[in-house]
Amino acid sequence: MTVSEGTPDSQLASGFALARAVTREHGRTFYFASHLLPPDKRAAAYAVYALCRISDDTVDRNNSMAVREELAKVRATIHAAYEGAATADDLLLAFQDTIHRYAIPQRCFDELIEGMYMDLSINSYETFDELYQYCYRVAGVVGLIMLKIFGSNDPAAEDRAVELGIAMQLTNILRDIREDYDRGRVYLPREELRRFGVSDDGLRNGIVDDKFKSLMAFQISRARDYYQQSSAGISMIADRRSRLVVCAMKDIYGAILRAIEKNKCDVFSVRAHVTTREKLMLLLGILVKGEWVSRPLDYARGR
Repeated sequence: MTVSEGTPDSQLASGFALARAVTREHGRTFYFASHLLPPDKRAAAYAVYALCRISDDTVDRNNSMAVREELAKVRATIHAAYEGAATADDLLLAFQDTIHRYAIPQRCFDELIEGMYMDLSINSYETFDELYQYCYRVAGVVGLIMLKIFGSNDPAAEDRAVELGIAMQLTNILRDIREDYDRGRVYLPREELRRFGVSDDGLRNGIVDDKFKSLMAFQISRARDYYQQSSAGISMIADRRSRLVVCAMKDIYGAILRAIEKNKCDVFSVRAHVTTREKLMLLLGILVKGEWVSRPLDYARGR
């Protein structure tokens, strides 16, 4: 049974409206692409995004014990939603309706919260394998969550969804090096910083020399590899409009990497971004290429 069967429509509508407002304010790229989704999936995506965003904002405030307590409350709230507990919070009602309607596994949100806890106790990673675990928890599982909403009956689609989440998180890390450093966090693997001769002093002072550019070229190449690997999952998504959204998110986030390159890897004095006009042009290119039109074999056979 979904929550909507026992909840006034006005409360659910209010919850989904609140989720939409949160997404519009904080997730501009996703909000832009979300308009391509069918209305029911769009609302569900907003409900999940809003919950994730509120949790993430809790971590970014500081690393005090109070934040740990807040995250524990968020986790308890999520568990209560899965147990079907009654709530007067309209936003949580929308979230509860979504997770049951789309059968989203609770483990995904447990992993997500664990990733947020990592930000409270870990401020750097020695190897990429260690960083990967963090990226999987804060972004890879988001790909799995969204895949449940978009719909697919191909098990291989899960790996591709995780790869896209990893690619997008790596892109965020490269774009936000300055902001993260100011928060006391260095996500670039220490092993790789040493390999390319980039020091903490260089990051602190925003030095963009040949060593830093070589490091960034290596990181950008890795992110692009993940985008490329994830591409195979697009045809595994059942709904055409959902495939279009995935194509849009992949290409728009990929354009951030090109913006970094255009800025000659100076992520310290200018924040790489993609303008609305550029997003529209990318979307037009996606429509023309038609990658999103392809259908999974089982659906093409008459299902």
